[in-house]
Amino acid sequence: MTEHSRLSRNLRRQPKQQRGKERVEKILDAAAAVFDEVGYEAATTHLIAAKAGTAIGSLYQFFPDKAAIFHAMELRHVDRVKAMWAQTNRPEIIQLPLRQTIHTLVTAVAEIFEHPVSRVVFVQFFLARNIFQSIDESMTQEAIDFTASIFQQKNSTLSKAQCSLLAEVCVHSSNAVILSALRNRDRQYRQQLMQQIENLLVSYLEPYIGDERSPDVMKVMKCPHCRSEKLSKNGYRRSKQCYLCKECGKQFVQ
Repeated sequence: MTEHSRLSRNLRRQPKQQRGKERVEKILDAAAAVFDEVGYEAATTHLIAAKAGTAIGSLYQFFPDKAAIFHAMELRHVDRVKAMWAQTNRPEIIQLPLRQTIHTLVTAVAEIFEHPVSRVVFVQFFLARNIFQSIDESMTQEAIDFTASIFQQKNSTLSKAQCSLLAEVCVHSSNAVILSALRNRDRQYRQQLMQQIENLLVSYLEPYIGDERSPDVMKVMKCPHCRSEKLSKNGYRRSKQCYLCKECGKQFVQ
């Protein structure tokens, strides 16, 4: 089921023309801005209509109240998250070295929260869970199961229980940093916090699914001095291949 069909199923009146669909999207984006500015309790349909630049009667054609608007926002966020899971749970991503896999996942998550609707829904889940109709703790468990499946694929020697434990730590710790980032008004600082998630996860996961431990991941030669992968062969020493790092200029033996 597509994002628009899921939304339409919960609307008072389903928009048939493109103009109507665009108006619904505009209302949802406006609602996200209002909820972000004044909070869910203080928000009103009149404030949302004004922010969307539409008449209140036009808003009521699609949504009976602000609860229905927020519910539609939930569905839009869920669709985005599940689409991201489908796009990242692919062999060509999982078989990358650990840092590149984590970088791909963290980047995909950060892109979701560039959308105001997803940003507001995520923050409100931790501040006002009673207003939610579709999202509950089961979605967090789905995220843990998704992450555990990636760990299992990266290192098949880990048990299912080990993967689940690692995934639970990663999901909850990442959520805590994401929440702190999204509640900060400084966009640059938010981006810096999101970037630190990658370092956090790689450091934690290295002993379990690092490139030296994962039998299913292609090994990548790195300079032991600066960790660069830009190397060139530089003769032999005692029958062992020597390498020259193009970044730091140092030599080492395989």
